[in-house]
Amino acid sequence: LLGRVREATLGAYAHQELPFERLVEELAPERSLAHSPLFQVVFSLQNNQRSALRLGSLQAEPLDTGGEGVAKFDLTLEMDEGERGLRGAILYRAELWDVQTVQRMAGHLAVLLERVVGAPERPVTELEVLGAGERVRLLTEWNATATDYPRERCIPGLFAEQAARAPEAVALRFAGEDVSYAGLEERANRLSRHLRTHGVGLESRVGLCLERSAELVVAMLAVLKAGAAYVPLDPAYPAQRLALMAEDAGLSMLLTQSHLRERLTGSGAAVVCLDEAESHVAGLSAKPVQVEIPADALAYVIYTSGSTGRPKGVAVPHRGVVRLVRNTDYVQLTPADRVAQASNTSFDAATFEIWGALLNGGCVVGVEKEVVLAPERLAELLRRERVSTIFVTTALFNQTVRTAPDAFHGLRYVLFGGEAVDPSAVRAALEAGGPERLLHVYGPTEGTTYSSWHRVEAVPGGAATVPIGRGLSNTSLYVLDSGLCLVPTGIPGELYVGGDGLARGYLNRPGQTAERFLPEPFSGRAGARMYRTGDRVRWNAQGAIEFLGRVDQQVKIRGFRIEPGEVEAVLQEHPAVRDAVVVVWEDRPERRRLVAYAAGEVEAEELRGYLREQLPEYMVPAAVVVLEALPLTPNGKVDRQALPAPGAAGEGEEGGGPVEPRSATEEILAGIYAGVLERGRVGVEEDFFALGGHSLLAT
Repeated sequence: LLGRVREATLGAYAHQELPFERLVEELAPERSLAHSPLFQVVFSLQNNQRSALRLGSLQAEPLDTGGEGVAKFDLTLEMDEGERGLRGAILYRAELWDVQTVQRMAGHLAVLLERVVGAPERPVTELEVLGAGERVRLLTEWNATATDYPRERCIPGLFAEQAARAPEAVALRFAGEDVSYAGLEERANRLSRHLRTHGVGLESRVGLCLERSAELVVAMLAVLKAGAAYVPLDPAYPAQRLALMAEDAGLSMLLTQSHLRERLTGSGAAVVCLDEAESHVAGLSAKPVQVEIPADALAYVIYTSGSTGRPKGVAVPHRGVVRLVRNTDYVQLTPADRVAQASNTSFDAATFEIWGALLNGGCVVGVEKEVVLAPERLAELLRRERVSTIFVTTALFNQTVRTAPDAFHGLRYVLFGGEAVDPSAVRAALEAGGPERLLHVYGPTEGTTYSSWHRVEAVPGGAATVPIGRGLSNTSLYVLDSGLCLVPTGIPGELYVGGDGLARGYLNRPGQTAERFLPEPFSGRAGARMYRTGDRVRWNAQGAIEFLGRVDQQVKIRGFRIEPGEVEAVLQEHPAVRDAVVVVWEDRPERRRLVAYAAGEVEAEELRGYLREQLPEYMVPAAVVVLEALPLTPNGKVDRQALPAPGAAGEGEEGGGPVEPRSATEEILAGIYAGVLERGRVGVEEDFFALGGHSLLAT
């Protein structure tokens, strides 16, 4: 290091008389009137000892010309070394920085220099720049989230109390059918007794491959009452992926319906069709089975995309769910609330929707997928069913507001989140009346649905984002650098989540669990852990966290968490593919698409079909581009910047082009497809989803 510094420094000194203009001319950077070329930040150290300058009998002194108040660059730090040590000044462009930010930076530098002097033998990466006051603010004031909730209780016990308190109250409403709390309790007790007779018990795992319905909620509660954990399996997933998840989870039993049985071949678990077993289960006792369920017992396992090419199961205990919905600060659900169940149960937002309602005496209102995706129909259902609370993904929130801005007017709570937010859509919802409380929520599955929340009451003009806020009840949030040191206010770092909402880890993956769930050094609680989210964030001056992006390759598209590495791994298993890379292509903020590039002798449509057989719909790339070879950087890595833009669907295919419309109706439909998909033309035999369409665009 010293050798490189010496070489670079002496080389620079050898050319110090080179005019700056000549340097700019030779390098020819892209010019802009917004900033100085080549560099915008300057550090200047004046360490020459100044002494009085005498010229015979004349004594000269420096004259202050007043020029220090003019910033020549975006940011300049000037230091002078004198007899009393270092003295510094910061000049900054007021258009880019506010005075509070610059004052914080100066304070951090002063603290760092003091700690360098106090411990010169320690690496700089181990030295914090936080003063005592800011450290207390980050650790204590902005993480003061503790509330008293039934920490040692389990989900079935809390539900049974609600059922005993108001047995005739409506617990579920699906497709016009109402199920009371007493009815749900009895049906779940009978099914749990049936499960127990088949060996299902504490820590067993039971797969649920059921469509959104009252029967699904009954099965979820029954599995928990038996002491086991449920594993949602989306019937829309490819059979191969369902089998992989079932095998990985080590299922004791798999509950489904007879018309879905054929999708579950090869799972290895005993399959029970609820419609076929209905008469037998109805004859069993409705009294609850006696099972002691501790709060840290496993409640469910949800599978998320995995970078290794296989989905990984997040194991969530009862305590995480109870902390999410009981005595919380972000919502206060009551028996009067009617909560929309609009999420797929393989998406952990369903945890809030179902148990948020049932553990607080409210009603779960089922919403069909087709209604969720149609803004005007969704708005009508919310009014007709008197829904008070709903969660929607950010993408769905944006689409609903654009089509029906007043769709959420009059609701008590509207929660949205899952990806970067469009401030204009949030502003439009508020201007149309909005709900009583509009909440921007954030949270990885590993933190049990939500880890932070921010109430949105106004969106300033020109706002680039909406904060994700502070930790919700009994949740701690830490913004850390690569050395796991606290990062100051305003400085980007990685978000770590702690508290009672943490999952146990990843099922059957101790290595990945150890990598992502680390010892938490700040609370002082023995055995405390924190989850490394991989999200790049920062605290703002108001004590709210702002989301900036990812520190790895994981992406979110329409609220779904996707590891491109998993899609790449599946592609590379195809015998004709030599290499593959998957990237996110973003034409504009609300149009993010997954695009796959493959090198090999294979047709693009064949690869699409191959991916559909193994991956859920939301993970199948909107476009597949076949190349002779992937572009590489000089060091042999894939040059992602050189990948061509995804052109017409079917790129890499042979043929005579799209079939032209042959009637007025086909002309209209082709025009609609071309407009929605933003394409020049669409042939009448082309597939909407193969062209890059998805469920939100379809509506």
